[in-house]
Amino acid sequence: MNYGGIFEVKGEKGRIKKLEEKLSQAKAWKGESQIKVLRELNYLQEKEGKLKGLSHLYEDVSSLIELLREEEDEGLAGELKKKFALLEKNVDGLILESLLEGKSDKANAILSIHSGAGGTDACDWAEILLRMYLHWIEKKGYKARIVEYVLGEEAGIKTATVIVEGKFSYGYLKEEIGIHRLVRISPFDASHRRHTSFAAVNVIPEAENEDEIEVKEKDLKIDTYRAGGPGGQHVNVTDSAIRITHLPSGIVVQCQDQRSQYQNKATAMKILKARLYNLRNLEKEKELEKKRKGKAKIEWGSQRRSYVLHPYAMVKDHYTGIERNNVESIFEGEIDDFINASLKESLKEK
Repeated sequence: MNYGGIFEVKGEKGRIKKLEEKLSQAKAWKGESQIKVLRELNYLQEKEGKLKGLSHLYEDVSSLIELLREEEDEGLAGELKKKFALLEKNVDGLILESLLEGKSDKANAILSIHSGAGGTDACDWAEILLRMYLHWIEKKGYKARIVEYVLGEEAGIKTATVIVEGKFSYGYLKEEIGIHRLVRISPFDASHRRHTSFAAVNVIPEAENEDEIEVKEKDLKIDTYRAGGPGGQHVNVTDSAIRITHLPSGIVVQCQDQRSQYQNKATAMKILKARLYNLRNLEKEKELEKKRKGKAKIEWGSQRRSYVLHPYAMVKDHYTGIERNNVESIFEGEIDDFINASLKESLKEK
């Protein structure tokens, strides 16, 4: 295997040096926020560390290969196998990160799940999807904060919103946008018939520069209500949950995970600005007549994935054509195969 200079860090060093120089100058804070510069610097330093680690790992693999050429050794062969697998995994991860070069790919994500057609089954399906994504978030080492959680009438959820904090969380999760379909024997049907349920998944980036989005107080309708669902005992005691309706756009945002109305209002405003920012970008994309597939994904215009539990077990991604039979592990958050394949497919389109 020849990685042909993939571990070079010269370009990153130059960018790191420029950012460090910017931090040392007082005027740097006039046109650019301190947090934004520090985030970019931390990311580049972390990337440089990964590249150096891969370089050392590559040298170890090369040395083991040379030793095994001179003399066969089962212990060394086993060590080579492990290090080689680790090298491939880390390089694949680095290559995938290189595909995440969109303007908002590094941003935190705001993930929303809405139950669709299918009644109680659809609400239950929406909750299954929520658990799947929470498992994935945990496996990635990201942080999840459930800020909206509306229970279904009999089971499951009507809708949920999660703020996902972590580098590239939006870049990865944007590949999940669309309609997710479940086919199974309904646990809520006394006749044990097969049902098809739908849920919509939407993902938008957290707006980096909230000040760019102007929201006028007169355009807002703010309601308070008593929260339900996860979030601690306090959610059922006080009317601390906040619902904000942006009258010009019709966008409705709810937040219920904090103790005080003030905290929930601040989070709801953050989500509202992110949705307005996303709406503005969508309008620009329509004007530029971007590719049909990209528009369909963003606007939920096509079915994203099917999960079949009866009469056979299979999950099929309709965008990439990838099929998997390990349904249970997928529901436990093992969805990287689908996300990675979708990223690579997007690269082919570019």
